[in-house]
Amino acid sequence: MTKTGARSRAPTGTIEHPTFESEGAIRYGLFTRAGGVSDGVFQSLNCGFGSGDDLEAVRENRSRAAQHLGVAAQALCTPYQSHSDQALVVDEPWPPDDAPKADALVTRRPGIAIGVLTADCAPVLLVDPEVPVVGVAHAGWRGALGGILEVALAAMIGEGARPERIAALIGPCIGRDSYEVGPEFHARFLAEDPGNEGFFRPARRAEHHLFDLAAYIAGRLTGQGIAAVAATEQDTFSDDLRFFSYRRSQRQGAPGYGRLLSAITLAE
Repeated sequence: MTKTGARSRAPTGTIEHPTFESEGAIRYGLFTRAGGVSDGVFQSLNCGFGSGDDLEAVRENRSRAAQHLGVAAQALCTPYQSHSDQALVVDEPWPPDDAPKADALVTRRPGIAIGVLTADCAPVLLVDPEVPVVGVAHAGWRGALGGILEVALAAMIGEGARPERIAALIGPCIGRDSYEVGPEFHARFLAEDPGNEGFFRPARRAEHHLFDLAAYIAGRLTGQGIAAVAATEQDTFSDDLRFFSYRRSQRQGAPGYGRLLSAITLAE
């Protein structure tokens, strides 16, 4: 890894979107892989402690991300993710080696940044600026199908949010043209709702389909009454310069892969 004795520098590779331009006193970061210190397959802003990367490098990367968000490094909270339907309300930060199991976080506490880690799954940022309250969800196909978005919204509503005031931003994830799935996957979604057929397109291989994860997530959010839903529409699989990708690493036979951080905080 690259050793860093100098003061941390905020990463430059973040993605902005007009959806959150007028959403009150929030700061957020949809971080790319640029601006960190990790080497090899983890180059460079890998923020996942469980990735197999050098832990000192991950700490430095997370410190840089926290600096961009305007919070202390120890106030950046990410959960132990397992594609679950569990959401937590965060009142105090936790040590990185004692992260609770969850796939969505919600907070009303200024100065705490809540985030999720992804590498093809979709990060979803949520905000009701009137409470104010923010949320973040890790939504791969399994979590989205299993209800993680609805659970995250329920946790926000429990903190005083209202669906018609919530804005949602779906960050970079694997794009439809890169996401080929087999017949079992397709059948599982149609069994849940025949209307899900609209999120699939035929692939070149017989009985295979291309799945639009971001559109499926957007559909579930609008189905809950969320008025403002947008997506950055960037494909993590096809853009190896800016994004980590689990599926790409598998295709290439790489020994590991980094994790992208997406986080949001209420400004103090």
